[in-house]
Amino acid sequence: MNLPLPDPSTVSGLLETEAEAAVVDAPVAGSPGGTPPVDMRAERRQARRERMRLLLRRPGFIVGSALLLFWLVCAIGGDRITPFDPINDFELPNTRPGADHVMGTDQLGRDVLSRVMAGARDVLIAAPAAAVVSVAVGTFLGLLMGYYRGWIDEVLGRIIEALLSIPVVLVGLLIVSSLGASRIVVAGAVAVLFTPIVTRTVRAAVIAEAQLDYITSARLRGESGLFVMTREILPNVSGAIVVEFTVRIGYAVFTIATLTFLGAGIQPPSPDWGLQISDTYRLIQAGHWWPTLFPAMAIASLVIATNLVADSIETVSAA
Repeated sequence: MNLPLPDPSTVSGLLETEAEAAVVDAPVAGSPGGTPPVDMRAERRQARRERMRLLLRRPGFIVGSALLLFWLVCAIGGDRITPFDPINDFELPNTRPGADHVMGTDQLGRDVLSRVMAGARDVLIAAPAAAVVSVAVGTFLGLLMGYYRGWIDEVLGRIIEALLSIPVVLVGLLIVSSLGASRIVVAGAVAVLFTPIVTRTVRAAVIAEAQLDYITSARLRGESGLFVMTREILPNVSGAIVVEFTVRIGYAVFTIATLTFLGAGIQPPSPDWGLQISDTYRLIQAGHWWPTLFPAMAIASLVIATNLVADSIETVSAA
């Protein structure tokens, strides 16, 4: 029995319709279940805006940022915005706080308020520089150790444990005493002290991320280790890195002040806070407490401010 052949134009139309349907229903590369890919950049921008809104609702972040901004203005302005010259302007020594000198004068007659304001410059140069270097190096080492593990993790881990077993101040004193007490050396010494701590924190975060499915998928796709570390893992541990950077600034302020107090940090004639405390703390027994108290309060306020900001960022990142 001979069956009638279909019209060629009808067959062509059916094929075109099926092809179009197949194209529409086909999964889009990189999107699960065939759903259209989302603009990742727009999504990240939206996430950043949302995090910033949450941060601005936290009183701790606002107070900490305000304190940091105040000390940053003092560091940038220096003696241009101080009431008196913090180094070369001498008045009546050991004047109590009053109308003429809000924070009094020190044993040489220099205005304490002016010296406290100007003293923020050296601290806010050395401390962030030390934090940047330590976080950059620590992040690199933490990525290597947490992703590759094996002998790299073993060798670097033993070195880090050895460095962490030595008291921080002792290592800082040895470095500064050997290389000289300049601003660069002090910042470098603090960076060396903090790098093992940052490395250990980043390593733990990377190990947790490396166990997840998206890292396994990237490896199965044949992506290189450098690509996986920088494009896959690093963005997902950036919150911990930002928190670590903020915390390290606060600890760097405290460490630099300690080294300066012990005579191995920033040297005169700088109005550095640690140096002011070192020069005046003996006057407390004579009743002259203000040249020591106000620089100490400046150190405390800056450390507290960085901790408030760090705690707020950590809370919002974990939400």
